[in-house]
Amino acid sequence: MGETLTGAQALIRSLEHEGVDVVFGMPGGAILPAYDPLLDSPIRHVLVRHEQGAGHMASGYAHATGRVGVAIVTSGPAATNLITPLQDAFMDSIPVVAITGQVAQSNIGLDAFQEAHTWGISAPVTKHNYLITDVEEIPDVIREAFHLAATGRPGPVLVDIPKDLLVDSMTWHRPGEINLPGYKPSVKGHPKQVQAAVDMIHESKQPVLYAGGGVIRANAADRLRRLAEVANLPTVTTLMGRGAIPDSHPLALGMPGMHGNYTAITSMQQSDLLIAIGARFDDRVTGKVDAFAPNAKVIHVDVDPAEISKVRHADIPIVGDAGAVLEQLIFAMEHFLDTKPAPAREPWFATIREWQEKYPLRYDQDPDGPIQQQYVIQELHRITSGDAIVVAGVGQHQMWTSQFWGFEKPNTWINSGGLGTMGYAIPAAIGAKAGAPDELVVAFDGDGSFQMTMQELVTASTEGINVKIMVLNNQWLGMVKQWQKLFYDERYSSTDLSGGVPDFVGLAEAMGCAGLRAEKPADVGPVIEKALAINDRPVVVEFACDPDAMVFPMVPAGGSNDDVVLGPEDLT
Repeated sequence: MGETLTGAQALIRSLEHEGVDVVFGMPGGAILPAYDPLLDSPIRHVLVRHEQGAGHMASGYAHATGRVGVAIVTSGPAATNLITPLQDAFMDSIPVVAITGQVAQSNIGLDAFQEAHTWGISAPVTKHNYLITDVEEIPDVIREAFHLAATGRPGPVLVDIPKDLLVDSMTWHRPGEINLPGYKPSVKGHPKQVQAAVDMIHESKQPVLYAGGGVIRANAADRLRRLAEVANLPTVTTLMGRGAIPDSHPLALGMPGMHGNYTAITSMQQSDLLIAIGARFDDRVTGKVDAFAPNAKVIHVDVDPAEISKVRHADIPIVGDAGAVLEQLIFAMEHFLDTKPAPAREPWFATIREWQEKYPLRYDQDPDGPIQQQYVIQELHRITSGDAIVVAGVGQHQMWTSQFWGFEKPNTWINSGGLGTMGYAIPAAIGAKAGAPDELVVAFDGDGSFQMTMQELVTASTEGINVKIMVLNNQWLGMVKQWQKLFYDERYSSTDLSGGVPDFVGLAEAMGCAGLRAEKPADVGPVIEKALAINDRPVVVEFACDPDAMVFPMVPAGGSNDDVVLGPEDLT
């Protein structure tokens, strides 16, 4: 006979069997039985101050480690507080398992205390979800949830467990073989399609390798770089794909899109072939779809068949795992070339180099003027030699960080791409540091984004998770202000955050962190050095930044990528 356990004990043991080392959460009535065996488990529990924080921490953990992040919360409002991070993970294909308590089965549908229809509410924002109705299901459902979250196109999975099942007894059994009829993600691409892709790449004169977040999720950055080198392909990396090829690589063109650099945007626009790997032709990349890369054929590789030809028709669709298909493409390309060199494409590269020289990313830091956000980012990169996991909130600072931080490795750039969730930085940085405790984890945040989840600084300090938070304080909702300046005749409605409240340094100290402030450009380097030297608690550094700085280049929303705005002078 097997060992008799409560459902709660079986839940914690199931998590242990999945190799879970840390969970992020907060107890409450319906999930409370699960918190008792957690005391005796080697799994670390990080106590958050808001359940949204738990979801973003699980996401940050998954970003940094490549493993499934886990959030555990109670029913009702706790479960609904997870909806934003679940949608965030869903949009960016991040593997997260959320475990929520539910009222006892006898109370479901009776509007019981802290009851919510979690299964129904979460269905549109998860890859799959479960409402467990039999205590014996727990081990198998947890096994399936982790499998679904991590395989195919990764994503969030939610498991809702009624309180009575956590209290009930069961006979422990290891989960059996996973049997999910209808769920068989493709791994390898069709050989004929792969060969057709190689032929098309070889024939192209102006190709661009278009790498998205799927390359990072598939742990395939090494193979992406190899394909770029074997086939001599200039390569752009989307906001979610940054680090898929080192920014220092001669074939790397940087980030395309609404706030990408001119060369990346225009190389795609004028290409005759786009080789999209793990990218979804997001509207922020394409601009006006009808005007996007009008002369380009498309090879589209994606593990999710629903993405292929969803936005742009694929001339050669290849369904499969980015890593596996890249291996196939490399093998076929090497066999095709044999002893021949890859096409030099000298005219194309000459044009690209001319763009790079003529239209670099730029900003001006006046020694006597306000601190430019880009300067802070570049100074921190210089001082650390770029050796850090970098997290961003959402707004201007996010775009500047992606533009000006040189990413050399995958899994070192963590941000909210698809959903654009303000408040993401602090909890995601905590999750990343919990998963990679020996790494320097630095978050760039805006003063607006910071104030959405700043209570999680308490989590960081009480848990000893010593992240560095760099607040680029321009006293505005900067990205919204930029739009109001450019497109609403400078009518600044509800975007002014000035007034000196909160006192960021005092706030940091009150929450158990070190608080520092830089007021002028000469302060930036020394204050960063001081922040990096403090390792016994989290650090918050406020930089008094230029309130009027704007992010450029810019492609106005709905506009064509042919009309790249390089600076405010292009709008007059």
